[in-house]
Amino acid sequence: MKKEKQEDSRFIIAKKEAWIGILLVIFNFIWWYGFAYGLGRGPVEKYSFIFGLPAWFFYSCIVGLIVMILLVVFTVTFFFKEVPFDEEGENR
Repeated sequence: MKKEKQEDSRFIIAKKEAWIGILLVIFNFIWWYGFAYGLGRGPVEKYSFIFGLPAWFFYSCIVGLIVMILLVVFTVTFFFKEVPFDEEGENR
């Protein structure tokens, strides 16, 4: 009988963190797309402006960038773990 090899705990952590990264990217795209194409519809004459920028651009690009920076900092601080790169059990 073959003994099943247990998966390295570092790969389990890396997979979880990769999924968190993918979810952040999806959230960023939905945020950007929703504001850019939601508020950006219609004639330019009816656009509202914030700090001289069209509202759709301000919310999708400027506010979206700030929200994503805060989300990434929060995620890395509270959900990501530091893992060693060397092999487990290796003596140095």
